[in-house]
Amino acid sequence: MTISLYAASIPVFKQMLNALSDVLNKAEAHALAKNIDPSVFVQARLAPDMFPLNRQVQIAVDFAKGVSSRLAEIEVPSYPDTETTFAELQALISKVLAHLDSITPAQIDGKEGIEIVTRPGTPKEKRFSGQAYLLTYGLPQFFFHVTTAYAILRHNGVEIGKRDYMGAF
Repeated sequence: MTISLYAASIPVFKQMLNALSDVLNKAEAHALAKNIDPSVFVQARLAPDMFPLNRQVQIAVDFAKGVSSRLAEIEVPSYPDTETTFAELQALISKVLAHLDSITPAQIDGKEGIEIVTRPGTPKEKRFSGQAYLLTYGLPQFFFHVTTAYAILRHNGVEIGKRDYMGAF
């Protein structure tokens, strides 16, 4: 039995982005309940040399929309990454979920062999087949940033667990 490229991408991105949205809701509620300025969480980091929560969310959604769009061979939507509040991060996730909803299985399935080039024309240029791009680059990058966002909030006392991270499946 085989799995389609669509099934390995869009539903996975949607599940995890919805879970991330729920985790952000819990973090905002936690901040309000504990009388903590929500921006403390939005700017929190796991380590000084790591991106803060808002950037982790921005990069996660960038991978979800970018990988999906490249596999569907459509233009990648561009957003300015200026989010500094929970509400703005939620709006960003909503935009990306709507974009993912616009992509059909017919646009992605069968694209395992297309060539996808990252950072073209630079010393960091890398070429992938569609399948390798999703499985060895896109999904690992996406999960890294979703996991890091979760870990930042958990580290800062937000009461979330594995079920929150996984979301509905």
